[in-house]
Order: sequence, then structure tokens, then C-alpha cells
Amino acid sequence: MVGRLSYAAVPLWNHCDVNDLISAILLGIIEGITEFLPISSTGHLLIAERWLGARSDLFNVAIQAGAILAVTFIYWRTLWSFVQNWRRPETRDYIAKLAVAFLITAVLGLIATKMGFKLPETITPIAWALIVGGFWMILAEQVASKRPDQVAITWRVAILVGLAQMVAGIFPGTSRSAATIFIAMLAGTSNRAAATEFAFLVGIPTMYAATGYELLKTFQHGGAAGEDWTGLGVAFVVSTIVAFVAVKWLLGYIRSHRFTPFAVYRIALGVALLLFLPAGV
Repeated sequence: MVGRLSYAAVPLWNHCDVNDLISAILLGIIEGITEFLPISSTGHLLIAERWLGARSDLFNVAIQAGAILAVTFIYWRTLWSFVQNWRRPETRDYIAKLAVAFLITAVLGLIATKMGFKLPETITPIAWALIVGGFWMILAEQVASKRPDQVAITWRVAILVGLAQMVAGIFPGTSRSAATIFIAMLAGTSNRAAATEFAFLVGIPTMYAATGYELLKTFQHGGAAGEDWTGLGVAFVVSTIVAFVAVKWLLGYIRSHRFTPFAVYRIALGVALLLFLPAGV
């Protein structure tokens, strides 16, 4: 006769595990929404971790990789066309400009790392970066709107986009996508769609390189030990799916709308953080 199964013998999912998984899902959603929208993913994640709990460097790298993968899927036809048409002068020219922008960011990023530049861990500088970036976006779009529609990417645009990525990497809250899109628009590519496409295409190798570098550091220093692989995997998948939807929506939105709502959101969030959070947090 089989005895009654005791509930005490059945392993229950720990309440903390459930909370950790929910936090991982929420962080994946935040990363997916904010990575390529001009509102700063790093800033939002640092803010979110104040309430959801700080995560490992490996976790943060993984959810960023999910967002990059999503954008790679979106632009796979463009990337494949580079392979097919690389002999065409216009294709080689565009690829060369992407490469220059990437190399500027990579070289200056390594120099900044060697010199000990570190992201601030307090929210106050992030709040100010959100506010200043919001006003910068409004001003830049007004200036660009008065110029003739220009879709071409010049060498000046490529160089400045590389520098903008570097600045955004040092100052969280700046937003890599905002910095690169609007510097491109001010430097001559006044067409929002063309500036955004170049900024996102430059972001693919840049962010893959940054992710690979962070992964290498993490594993070299034993950062993978004790990692919550279930939460990490779920957050990666969530980030990929949400980023895919967010970027597809953004690419359609900017064809007939300005970035002004994003700028207003940044300013409002920055002001709220300064008003409602204690100084020095």
C-alpha cells in the first residue's frame, strides 16, 4: 500500500526565488525598452536596481546582449546586403564610416577604462544627465528641422557619432542612442530615419564588443560563480523580445513624429528624481 505523499517532501519554489525571477523579468523589460530608445538604459537600470536589487555584472551584460541580438534581427537584411554588395563603392563607403565610428569608440573606450573612469553609482548625476539630454534633444531637433532633408552620412557624421558613443559610455543617463542620433542630425544627416539607422548600425558592433569585453572580465575574475542562471536566462529572453518590439515601433514612429515626447519624459524623470530622492543617493 502506497502511503500518502507528505507535502513536506515536495520541494516548493522558495518565495525569494519567485521574487528574484519577477525582478529579473522586470529588469529585462526595462533593458529591452530603454536600450535603443533615447532615454538611457544604464540610467533606468541603475534606478530600478535601487528597488529591485542590484544584479551581477554578468546579468547586466546578458540582458544588454539580448537587446543587441534583437536589433541584429531587425537589421539582418541590411547587414546581409553589406556582404552581398561590398564591391559597390557606396556600400564600401558606408561600411568604412561605420568602421571608423566603431574604432573611435573602441579605442577611446579602452583608454578611458585604463585611466580608471568609472560609472557613478549615485542617481543624482543620472538625473542631471537626463535633464540636460532632454533639452539637448529638443534644441537639436529644432535646429535639424530648419535644414534641408539630408540622408547622406558624411565623414564628419561618422567621426562625431563615434565620439558621442564614447561620451554616452562614460556618463550614464546620457543615452547612447540619443547622443548618436542627435549628433548625426546636427552634423548634417538631418533626416531622422537615416540618422537613427546609422546610429543603430554603429551600435551593433560597438555593443557586441563591449559585451564580449565585459564577459571576458567577468569569467576571468570568477564572476560567474553562484550566478542565478535561471533568472539570467529568463531576463535575456525577455530583453530580446521587448527590445525587438520597442525598436520596430520606434523605427515606424520616427518616420512621421519628432523625438520631443522622449525629451519631455527625460526632463520630467530627471526633475522627479532630484525632487523626491535624498541628496547624494
